[in-house]
This record gives sequence, C-alpha cells and structure tokens, in this order.
Amino acid sequence: MPFGALGENLDVAQIVLYLFWIFFAGLIFWIRREDRREGYPLEKENTGKVRKPEPIMIPKPKEFHLQTGGSVFRPDFSERDNDRGMAAEKVNGLPGAPARPTGDPMADGVGPAAWVPRRNEPEKILDGLPLIVPMRTLEGFHVAKQSPDPRGYPVVGCDGAVGGTVKDLWIDRADQMVRYLELDAEAAGPDGKVTVLLPIQAARVNKLKGRVEVSAVKGEHFARVPRLSNPEIITAAEEERVWAYYAGGRMYAEPKRAEPVI
Repeated sequence: MPFGALGENLDVAQIVLYLFWIFFAGLIFWIRREDRREGYPLEKENTGKVRKPEPIMIPKPKEFHLQTGGSVFRPDFSERDNDRGMAAEKVNGLPGAPARPTGDPMADGVGPAAWVPRRNEPEKILDGLPLIVPMRTLEGFHVAKQSPDPRGYPVVGCDGAVGGTVKDLWIDRADQMVRYLELDAEAAGPDGKVTVLLPIQAARVNKLKGRVEVSAVKGEHFARVPRLSNPEIITAAEEERVWAYYAGGRMYAEPKRAEPVI
C-alpha cells in the first residue's frame, strides 16, 4: 500500500476530508441556531402566539449583559405586549398574505413605515453622554466654510410645498457629522409651529436655490413627524419612529406610489 493509506479504499486524506465535511455541517447548524436569538419570528403569524422552545433548531435562552447596565435573555419566549396592534388587515387568511392599511400607514407603522420598539433611552458614547445632540449644546462645532449651512433654509416636500424651516443641526459627536436637521414645521390648527427632526440622508441641501428638498414626503407631512419627548435628546425608540415615518412616505405619501409599476 502507498504511504498514508489505511486500506485499499481509505487513506488519511479521505479521513481529513470527511472530518472537514462533518465540521462544516456542524458549523452551519450552529450558526443557523444562533441566528435565531434575534429577529427570528417566534410568534405565529395567524394567532400571534409565541412559539414554544424547540430542542433542535432554536437554542436555549442565553443572557447578554448590556453596556448600559442590566441584561437580556435571547431568544425571548415571554409573551409579547400586543396592545399596539396593527392598523392593517390581511387581504386573505393565508400565511404570508399582504396586509392592507386601514388608517394612516405612515403614522401607524405599516409596511415600509414599520418600526421596532427599541429602548427609550439615547445611544451614548463611551463616557456616557448622549451620542446625538443639537449643535447649539456643543462647543467647538461649526459648519465648514466649504459646506452650505442649511440653517434658515425652507424645507420643501415632493409636492413643492414648504413644510418648515431648518432651525438647527443635530450632531453625531462620535463620527462628527450631521445626523438630523431640526425643523420648525408649519402645523395646522392651534399647534402652530412644531419642532421635528429630518434625517440628513432623506434631505438634499440645494445651495443654489437656498432650500432643503425632500422627496419622501409632502410639505404637509413634516408637521406630523413623531416628536421628541426631550427637545435636546433623541432616544433609540424615537429615532426608529422618525426614520420609519420618512421611509413610509416613499410609498404612502402619494397614493400612486403604492400602485404597481409596469
């Protein structure tokens, strides 16, 4: 027999190959179990009931210690708070069937406007200070001379209507960049002007025309953007709601956007 052979039809290379296959299959199985700790649909679609733990495909709950203190267990098999409900109805009773909005989908969190109930506290930097804050509360920050300063610019929606005026910039002090524009939005009724945020990625600062252009929503929609509980702090939960509102506008701001494109 040649060197390394363990028999007429078996040698060391074959054994190593088979061991690699076994290891790789086990690795894939382990990864597929671990990715079910977060984001896996533990609720049954039709009933909303939480699935029971499975001994094979879903791992046992594991404790994760949070940077902000405390800990969480994932996966979480506890009963969910379903009081929020969903302002939509399924077009039929089949699993995976699309849902039709029954109210204002941009405000109700339906479809592209859906949001996740994140922690109601701000993201923080290493020293414990809030990550994203208005520039008026920071020292040493200013708009570079080569960049347009949008403060004072009117904000125009996709319909050409002015929905507000830029009042301030919200800065990510870790990345040292603008994350949001703070607007004085024109609200109808007794509210008058209200303060809301606009993600900088959803805006186009047009220096030539001296305005901020937003294609996601109409001018009337800015006053309906979810507001902050603290005028100088935005929590993770509030960020989720603000981003979802503008994302929903790309489909629901105009009825024709929700129609099929041929």
